[in-house]
Parts: sequence; C-alpha cells; structure tokens
Amino acid sequence: MKTDNQPWFWIPLLNFASGFPYIIITSVSVLMYKKLGINNEDIGAYTSLLYLPWVIKPLWSPFIDLHGTKRKWFLSMQLFISIAFLVVGITIPLNYFFFLTLAIFSVAAFASASNDVATDGFYLLALKKEQQSLFLGIRNTCYRLAMLTGQGLIVLLAGYLEHKYGDNTKAWSYTMIVVSIVMIFLTVYNFFSTPKIEENTLATKSADEQKNFISVFASFFKKKQIGLVLAFILVFRLGESQLLKMLTPFLVDPKSAGGMGLDTEDVGVIYGTFGLIALLAGGVLGGIAISKYGLTKCFLPMILTMHLPIMGFVFLAYFQPETMIHIHFDLKYFIFDSSFNAYTSLVVILEQFGYGFGFASFMMFLIYVAEGESKTSHYSIATGFMALGMMLPGMLSGYIQQYLGYGNFFIWVFLATIPGIILSRFLIFPKDYGKKSEEV
Repeated sequence: MKTDNQPWFWIPLLNFASGFPYIIITSVSVLMYKKLGINNEDIGAYTSLLYLPWVIKPLWSPFIDLHGTKRKWFLSMQLFISIAFLVVGITIPLNYFFFLTLAIFSVAAFASASNDVATDGFYLLALKKEQQSLFLGIRNTCYRLAMLTGQGLIVLLAGYLEHKYGDNTKAWSYTMIVVSIVMIFLTVYNFFSTPKIEENTLATKSADEQKNFISVFASFFKKKQIGLVLAFILVFRLGESQLLKMLTPFLVDPKSAGGMGLDTEDVGVIYGTFGLIALLAGGVLGGIAISKYGLTKCFLPMILTMHLPIMGFVFLAYFQPETMIHIHFDLKYFIFDSSFNAYTSLVVILEQFGYGFGFASFMMFLIYVAEGESKTSHYSIATGFMALGMMLPGMLSGYIQQYLGYGNFFIWVFLATIPGIILSRFLIFPKDYGKKSEEV
C-alpha cells in the first residue's frame, strides 16, 4: 500500500513510543521504589513480574492481528499508557502506594506489550521489504534511544526534583506526571504522522478468510527449520542478557569488590553521551549495510561486531585501568564537572556501537521468520521467545557473577555467545533477503 506519509517522519517517534514505557515500567520503577523506601526483597520479587507481558504477548497477539487496525491499536494503547502514568503520579503520595502503583504498572505493562505488537505489525505492513531493511537500524536505534532517555533524562529529572524539594515522594510524583505528558505528546504526534494504510480487519474479510487464534498460533510452528530457528532465538542473546544485568553494578562497584568504582552520575553521562552517539551510528550503519549487501553477507560479521566488545569488559575487570579524562563546564546557571575513565568510555563506545550495528541483523532475521500470513502475530511470537531468552538467563546472572567474580563472569558471558554464533551458520534464508533492489 502506498502512502504520502514519509517513513522518516513517523518511524522514529512511533518506535520511541514503544521503548519509552517499557523502560519506565521495567527499570525506572525499580529506582523509584528504592528511593521511596521499599526494601530490595519486595522490589525484586514484585517488579520482576512486570516483565511477564512481554514474554506471553504472543498469546493475545492474534486478537490484535484479527480485530481492528494496527494503527487504532497502538494509538489506543499509547493513550492508555499515558493515563496510567498520570494515575501512578497521583497515587504515589497515597497510603499503600506500593501495591496501588504496582497494579497500575501491571496493567500498563500489558498495554505496552500490546503497543509493541501493533507497532511491529504496522511496520511490516506500511513498508516494502527493501524499506524494512533500510529503516531497521533507525527503528531499533530509536527504541534504544527511548530506553536511554528513560534511564538518563528521566532519572536526572527525578534527582533534580529530589534535591529541589527535599521530598522523594513529591519528586517522583512529579516525575511520573512528566512521563505521562511525554507519552501524551508521543500519542498525539503519532496520531497525525502515521499513515492510514488499513481497513478494519474483520470487516474486510469473509468468514472463510478469518482465522481463529489457534490456527494463527499453530501456523508459526509449521515454518521451515522452526526447531533450529527457535533454538537460535533463545540462545542468541544468552550472553547479552547476563551482561545487561551485571554491567551497571560492575561499573559502580568499588575496585576492592572487583568493579570500576565510577559514580552513578558518570555512568549516566558516559552512556548518555559517548554511548548514545555510538549507538545511533551503529544502528544507522547496520540498517544501511543490510539494505546494500543483504542479510546473508552481513549476518555473521554483524553478530561478531555485537559480541566481540564483551572482551573489553574482561580487560576492564582484570586490569581496572585508571586513566582519567576531566571535563568541566561552568556556565551561568549550570555547572558540569566530571571525570571519565578513558578505557571504560572506550569499551562502552565499542559495546554500544556493536549493539546498534549487530542487533539490526537479528531483528531483520525475525522479520524473515514472520514472513507470510499473520505476520504481526508471528513476529510477536518470535519476539516473545526472544524475551524469554533474555528473562531466564538474566534471573541467574547475579548468582553466576557472585560465584565467578567479575573477570571470570565476563569471560563466561563471552563464551555464552558461541552457541548462537554456531547455530546462525545453519539457518537458511534467501541470499539477498533485505537487500535493496536495484530498481528502487
């Protein structure tokens, strides 16, 4: 279907609207509860359940695929999420706020996972195959940028309000209201920018064409090489899933405990500046590479680019280098004064660039897996298995790190990437899949 709406105008913020609520619900909420006096045991036990909707979203993705349009779904879900964050902000000052806000976050998590399903399906429907590969890096980068915004700017805002009011409850209440305003803006923008490319699904299908949930779900497991495909999806991020859980503790832990001894602010700035630039560059170049050369030629080099930077953290853990770079800005209303570990910054830059560049190939492969009828549901099922492959190893990463120590842990993380690399060599897909055709 053709549309006058240029993808450059709607893809960035549409995918930003997927990553932003995800990181607020699953990550920023942990810090919020910690600052509001909730103990670690309750935080770990209850906030871990907020990941569940992203794991089981394939169970209701056929409903989204068969009823209404993807555009109506993601606009409705984004509006619902906006309201949910507003209610969280209002609820924080109340008694029993912990369980009240958890209940709201839980509902918002299901809405956010549904928003992801509809957004993924819309992307597959609105763009031609060669456009999908070209914009894949942009799409993934904007999603990642949204996560960095939540972990960076939103957390910095909360910290500023904590110091301004001397009241964590008021600070986080206002912060969540600001988060709601951001989501409202994204919803309104996406309403006006995204093209109308669908008619109501059930209204345009005959009774014989309409599929039930079971047939849509079952058809996914009839795909070619499905056993090998699922094994690859589950183990591809085996190393990354553990790295992401233990990386921040490693950077902020004192050197006596095997960490790098960085301040929290320095970690945020490193990821929010150097890491962000590297991520953006890697994501854009990853999409361009696939569109130019095709997935077959790019797959292994891009996977290696994603995983090899892990060895940089092995170096940091064993040698703990201390070469520092000092940066000082003194403006009239703003003073920034911080020191950066040069080696740590370099490793983070390589890791973020590799992630942006290499992950584009994995997402392009998932698009290939979803090809055919009910591609929205099938893509959702594939990403559900991906989420499962992230959740389970991540739950064990802390125990493994404590047993091995940081240096050996990062070696283990690197070794955990090998099964995915091996399995990738046995996957079969069209030679030029994702490559931009010459006539386009």
